[in-house]
Amino acid sequence: MSASSQSMLLTGNQAVAWGARLARPRVVPVYPITPQTPILEQLTAFQAAGEFDAEIITPESEHSVMSACIPASLVGTRVFTATASQGILLMHELLHYASGARAPIVLANVNRTVASPWAFWPDQTDSLAQRDTGWIQYYVESAQEALDTVIQAFRVAEQVLVPAMVNLDAFYVSHALEPVRVPSPDLVDSYLPTFDPPHRLDTAKVESWGNVVSQDMFYRHRRNLAEAMARVSALAAQADHEWAQLTGRSHGVIERYRCAGARSVIVTMGSMCGTAREAVDAMRAAGQAVGLVKLRLFRPLPVIGLREALGGVDDIIVLDRNYSPGHGGVLHQELRSALYDVAVRPRIHGLLTGVGGVNVPPKKIIEFVNQARQNEALPESQWVR
Repeated sequence: MSASSQSMLLTGNQAVAWGARLARPRVVPVYPITPQTPILEQLTAFQAAGEFDAEIITPESEHSVMSACIPASLVGTRVFTATASQGILLMHELLHYASGARAPIVLANVNRTVASPWAFWPDQTDSLAQRDTGWIQYYVESAQEALDTVIQAFRVAEQVLVPAMVNLDAFYVSHALEPVRVPSPDLVDSYLPTFDPPHRLDTAKVESWGNVVSQDMFYRHRRNLAEAMARVSALAAQADHEWAQLTGRSHGVIERYRCAGARSVIVTMGSMCGTAREAVDAMRAAGQAVGLVKLRLFRPLPVIGLREALGGVDDIIVLDRNYSPGHGGVLHQELRSALYDVAVRPRIHGLLTGVGGVNVPPKKIIEFVNQARQNEALPESQWVR
């Protein structure tokens, strides 16, 4: 444990706000939306106390929020924002623009059901629906991981000039209190370099953005974005490793929990990982060779790491807190693609569970694992309760 930190009792939203404060963004456009609003409230409280030197802007919509984020980033300013659910859907058009502009904005998204029907429970469909927009995507399990990941996301995003979103489950993480180690500003300053992009909109050195390009120029631009994304997994692992050296905390890109000798492995993201750990512990105590792979970095998908983590197992049980109509569980189908051509392919069972925030206790996960191992692995994701 680092001496350059203090313990506080924080919600996930408050932890995100602390992460943003410590990263020192200069422009923070945010529109309030449940369950993200406490992030904005905490940041404004920091600002009112003279503890947050940033321009906080509250435009008329989330579309306008991202419209403010992009030019602020393009002039060489560190930018943070936050949203949830319908808010990130309203930003969708500009999420593409931000990645194309190579604006390394960091966005905290509180995963919440999307309408209709109207609801306020944890569900990852809102952010997973943005998986092709060109944003780095992290999924965190706890308030501590949320704080740490906001800071790491700035580090990685600014190295490759690609925007990043940090996703945390509504209420289970966003509103739940837990002890959090908050690092000192000096520690974070030593870890996170000043944002100094090679290109920016500057009247003293004239450049432009937004002009019409040829087909070949567009092709090369997208190829460059692909090359930047290809660097993210290694840089994310390095950023986490260096954070661990400073703080004693490592979250990894992929976490393997009790996977040594496991014949069956649960794979999931976000807050469900904590529940899955309890289920794994209970099954291990009962003599069952079961482990957990927690996927923290979803975009870019760390295919090589997943193949290494899941190689040689018999059954993979994927727990999806999301649903893509006509496609199934997003993580299930992504894993099927990632492991398609491995030499010995495990049986991949996709389970739609926790969709819409439905509670999934450890005993249910144990039941799902035992049932899946007895059944054929189907290409379609299966609804379970």
